[in-house]
Amino acid sequence: MSQGRVLLISDSQLMNKALVEILANRDYETVISVDGGSALRYLDNDFDLVILRCGLSACEIKNFVQDLIVRDSSLVILLMVEDSDFDVTKEFPTSGIFETVRFPIHNVESFAFLVKTASHAHSSIVSYKRILLSLEERNSSLQKQNMLLANRVEESSKNLGRMYEDLRKTYVHTVKSLIEAIDARDHYTRSHSEKVSRRAVLIAEEMGLSVKEIETIRQAGELHDVGKIGIEDSVLTKPGALNDEEWVKMRLHSIKGAQILEPLTFLGDVASIVRQNHERYGGGGYPDGLKGEEIALGARIISLADAYDVMTSIRSYRKDVFSKEQAIEEVKRNSGKQFDPKVVEAFLRIADKF
Repeated sequence: MSQGRVLLISDSQLMNKALVEILANRDYETVISVDGGSALRYLDNDFDLVILRCGLSACEIKNFVQDLIVRDSSLVILLMVEDSDFDVTKEFPTSGIFETVRFPIHNVESFAFLVKTASHAHSSIVSYKRILLSLEERNSSLQKQNMLLANRVEESSKNLGRMYEDLRKTYVHTVKSLIEAIDARDHYTRSHSEKVSRRAVLIAEEMGLSVKEIETIRQAGELHDVGKIGIEDSVLTKPGALNDEEWVKMRLHSIKGAQILEPLTFLGDVASIVRQNHERYGGGGYPDGLKGEEIALGARIISLADAYDVMTSIRSYRKDVFSKEQAIEEVKRNSGKQFDPKVVEAFLRIADKF
């Protein structure tokens, strides 16, 4: 049984022979394209993995990878680089490339494991893209279900506890599925919501908040980007700066997130925190232009935790990453501007845990 289909884009007979043999021994079907033009035409067929020989300049590689992803945003791409050229790969783009591999291959089993991992990543992305196609309909259906169930609860107090718990579990499971789907669309943001939630809880604990307040912040951290489910891939994972129209779309995600969560009354203040987490303490944030203590404390905490993770993580639109020390200095510099000074003080006391 075939383990998957691989498109090998290479004009090197030596490389092609070696890779085809390795892949065939592990039941992968390989299609070879010796140039980029024919490779793009091959993409009309389904491939689990693309292996691209590095025979171009950094700029050409970047443009060709973008062309591939435009044709199929679920593609997983391995870049093969001859030993003699490996030192210059630091100039190459990282966006869109799953891994860079030296050739000749010295450890066949390690390479085979990487191919298997990349193939599984492609399967996960495809599965989540199928989920995304029906998310809006599912959300609308769930909101209607929520109203129906709420009416039944009012009519029958006997079943109140059971029905409310069923509703809660259904929504929590669905919303968490949405978050997983968002993370799967861009491998640079995998586990982002989990990290934001964990760090926000650390700050909240340091500030001495109650158990209930901390739990609300934990949930809001996990769900703060749920509104991005309505943002197109071309905007969400764009490898560069957004234009004005795209930026307007991106800024809507906090409003959409709040709208998704508002029917979930058992989540308390989570929806309002999600709506406000891009407001700035000194003003000028979005979507409502709030400032200071007009912004919920939970949103002020998540704003810092979110910004710290963005600064210290690779993103599709940039490859420069702040060191921990640089990120801490940036937080200090924006105290009273972007961030609540009291939240900054708590963060600085526990920054070593980040």
